[in-house]
Amino acid sequence: MHFIVYFSGGELLSTFLSLFGLTAFLLGYFFLPLKQASISILLLIIALMIHVAAGTSLVEGIISGFAVMSGLIAILLIVPIISWVLEEKPYIQSVINFAQNLLNTSRKFYFGMMVITQIISYFLLFGSIPMVYGMINEFLHNQKGEVWENYKGTALLRAFSLTTMWVVSIPSFIFAVHALNASLALAILQGFVISFAGILLSVLFSYFQERHYGVDLTAGIQGELAKITEEKKQDTKGNRDALEFGFLFVTLFGSIFFLNAIWDANLLLIIPIVIVAWVILYFIVRKRTSVILENGKAYFAKSVPSKAQQFSILLAAGFLINAVNQSGYGKYIIDGLFYVTEALPFLNFLWVLPFVVILLGFIGLGPLTVIVLVSGILQGVDLPYPPEIIVLGITSGSVISIMLSPLILPSIILSSLNRISIVKNGLLFNYKYAIAFYLMVQVYLQLFVLFFL
Repeated sequence: MHFIVYFSGGELLSTFLSLFGLTAFLLGYFFLPLKQASISILLLIIALMIHVAAGTSLVEGIISGFAVMSGLIAILLIVPIISWVLEEKPYIQSVINFAQNLLNTSRKFYFGMMVITQIISYFLLFGSIPMVYGMINEFLHNQKGEVWENYKGTALLRAFSLTTMWVVSIPSFIFAVHALNASLALAILQGFVISFAGILLSVLFSYFQERHYGVDLTAGIQGELAKITEEKKQDTKGNRDALEFGFLFVTLFGSIFFLNAIWDANLLLIIPIVIVAWVILYFIVRKRTSVILENGKAYFAKSVPSKAQQFSILLAAGFLINAVNQSGYGKYIIDGLFYVTEALPFLNFLWVLPFVVILLGFIGLGPLTVIVLVSGILQGVDLPYPPEIIVLGITSGSVISIMLSPLILPSIILSSLNRISIVKNGLLFNYKYAIAFYLMVQVYLQLFVLFFL
């Protein structure tokens, strides 16, 4: 429906799209338990209160508000089908085996875990955490104890959280770029550089953590590598699969960049189209088109219904964003933040912006919902900073929120895998790193403001 409205235009179809969104939102309450619906209900109540207080048209707000998230919901529906390709061959295992000689110390292995998690996040989003954890756990199956769980868990959680700064298939990142009208190339380049610096910072922290535990992790890793060296020698297909995976990676995301360069359309439209075409072409080349129908039936029968809560929250968030922008309250909120920062010496808006995202994450709002709300509100406000800098400020808060909040899905998934408490996996294992990362990002932001603005 979203794509039909975009290509055909017309006010009637846009209105129908909004009413379709409203209907889906209301129907969601028949299938969701009250606990799961609580966040969307809260957002809906706040939006209604804003409309009443501001005296804006509720009918107009409903007609336009429930279509705000149509593009993002399309992405959330389509991005997971990338995983169908990864299920065809043991691509990830082949990449790890291919890179074994580069992973023969605890620091190199930690760096490798973070890099492979970021690459898989392109395809599986937070599903990269259980996939990579399972492979690493199988590889290190003889290494037990908190020191090893800290080693694995911090690498995976930090690596995934850093992807929200630059990975083009992460919905929150794309929405922030789209909403703030930032340059995709500059936002990705900037986010990649900061993310890479964050990986190096995490590797440094892992060194001190290993010293703190007093365990030689390198000896354990080299012992496991020695056991599988012979298996690797006998493997004749692994290298081909690793190279094929590299080719698939380049073609998918190269196609997105290419189409974005030649077609004047928004990213929320380009990305789903490229993904669908890429997946179909992959199975056509492999002469396994029947798999598309099989996977499609399973996906719509099992996976789509499980997204009801997320879609309900996004529809309510879109209605709230529309209410805030329609009423002009968004400007008051941002003006208030600027007033607070101006009242304190040596403080500006960019110091505070990440904390808005972090605080909302600690009350149970996921990073996607938070970034949608914050960037949606900032969308209607003139700010004295380039949009790429605002995107970085928002996404840096998302990185910290994902690492520390015990109420966000990645930490919950990790705790279900390693049987360590959510608070320890997130807050206790990562708070020092989070502080250092925040300061590192702020050094970059403040130097940019000092020298270029």
